[in-house]
Amino acid sequence: MTVKNQFKTAVLLAMLTALLLFAGSFFGRNGLIFAGIFVVLMNFSSYWFSHKIVLWMYRAKEAKEKDYPQFYKVVKEISRLSSLPMPKVYVIPTNSPNAFATGRNPNNAAVAATEGILKILDEGELKGVIAHEFAHIKNRDILISTVAGTIAGIISYMGNMLMWSSMFGSDDDNRGGGNMLGLILLAIITPIVASLIQLAISRSREYIADETGARFVKNGNSLADALEKIEKNVDINPMRLGSTATAHLFIANPFRNASFLNMFMTHPATKERTRRLRAMKF
Repeated sequence: MTVKNQFKTAVLLAMLTALLLFAGSFFGRNGLIFAGIFVVLMNFSSYWFSHKIVLWMYRAKEAKEKDYPQFYKVVKEISRLSSLPMPKVYVIPTNSPNAFATGRNPNNAAVAATEGILKILDEGELKGVIAHEFAHIKNRDILISTVAGTIAGIISYMGNMLMWSSMFGSDDDNRGGGNMLGLILLAIITPIVASLIQLAISRSREYIADETGARFVKNGNSLADALEKIEKNVDINPMRLGSTATAHLFIANPFRNASFLNMFMTHPATKERTRRLRAMKF
C-alpha cells in the first residue's frame, strides 16, 4: 500500500507541475520566472523557519522529562524503533487532542502533543500517534508539502496576475470579450485545481505515515483506536489556537471540518484510515 501511495504522490506532483507549465504558458518566460522566484523565496523561508513559526503559533512549550515522563518514554522508544534522532519534545496548552511533527529534516525535528491527547490516550495509543509523527519525519513530508505548496502557490499567484491583467488589460484585449471571459475563468479554475491536487497529496502522505508508523510499532490497532478517540473528542473540543491553514500538519484535522466532500479535506476520512490500519498484517 505504501508503494501505491508513493506512486500517487509522484503522479499528483507531476500533475501540479503540468498545471504550472500550462498556467505559465499564458505569461511567457519572464512572467513564469518572476512568479517562480517570488513564491520559491517565500516558501523557502517558510520551510526553513516553519518549525519555529508553527510552535510559536500554537504556544508550544518545550517539555521537561521530569514533568512528562510517559511522553518522553514513548518518544525515546519510537526514536529507537524508527532509527531516527531524538527530536525536541513540546506540549501544546490545549485540551483539544492532537499532535504534529515539524522541522526541515530529521536532525532538526520536533514532536508536539497537546495536553488533551496526553490525557485521553493510553500508552499503546500514544505510541501509535508518535510513530505516525516519526513517519512524517522519516518520509520527509515537510519537504514534500513545501514543494507542493510552492508549485500551488506559483499557480495561484499567476492566476491572480492573469485575472487582473484580463480585467484591466488594454482596449485591444478587451475587444475580445469572449477571450477575456475565458482568461478570467482560467484564472479562477486553475488555482482551485492546484489546491485540490495539493490537498490530495496531503491525504496521500497521511496514509503513508499511518502505514509507516504502524510498522514501526508492529501494531495498526493502537493508532486506529487513537484516531477514533481523537475524532470524537475534536468534535466536542476543537482547537481554538492557530489557523486552519496549518490543519494539514496535525495527525487529524484539529478544527471542526465543515467540508462535506472528501476532495476538500486535509486528511482522509478516519473511517477509511482505521479500516486500512486494522487490516494490516505484521
